[in-house]
Amino acid sequence: MAQTVHDKFGRETQALGIDLSDEKLTRSVPDRVIERFGRIDILVNCAAFVGTSNLEGWTTPFLEQQSQTWRDALEVNLTSVFVLTQVCVQALKKSGHGTIINVGSTYGAVGPDMRLYEGTPMGNPAAYAASKGGLLQLTRWLATVLAPDIRVNILSPGGVWRNQPEEFHQRYLDRTPLKRMAHEEDLKGAVVYLASDMSSYVTGQNIMMDGGWTVW
Repeated sequence: MAQTVHDKFGRETQALGIDLSDEKLTRSVPDRVIERFGRIDILVNCAAFVGTSNLEGWTTPFLEQQSQTWRDALEVNLTSVFVLTQVCVQALKKSGHGTIINVGSTYGAVGPDMRLYEGTPMGNPAAYAASKGGLLQLTRWLATVLAPDIRVNILSPGGVWRNQPEEFHQRYLDRTPLKRMAHEEDLKGAVVYLASDMSSYVTGQNIMMDGGWTVW
């Protein structure tokens, strides 16, 4: 991805391979970025275990979901955001335009409709919902604590098209006013808005990007 951005837009980029469950490595990120670019203006927390992640005891029925997988998911989906935000705060304050954009999920705000998954190998992990719900509240908490120096907001996408089984796909379309699942491209405009001074008076907000899923 970093190379693609460099080739397409001619911008200097840097790719860092980080295991977000390793706190020592995660805490090293700001220094490595500042060493290369001299500053940090924007932090986007978008890495997470998702519903299609290949984890043992993850998308199984609730009684078969494993506590260790729960812990692993919360470590990556939520704790790493806490750690990475904490170590980036000073650089973001120094920027004068510091902004943090977290990527949540509709399932951090509403419960799952399990009827979508009937007859498919798919499922809905409790840890995913808990971690995304926690991320939503962490966003609100950070927005007040880091103000006025840093703005903090969250995007909550709906289901993203990943070649899901047709039964699931059709049920999802039936529940969505815009009659389609999300694509990664759908998030770009909102990210640019929250990253720029166009949203200079916006903080602590959850932008639902779900094709209308949560309006009914």
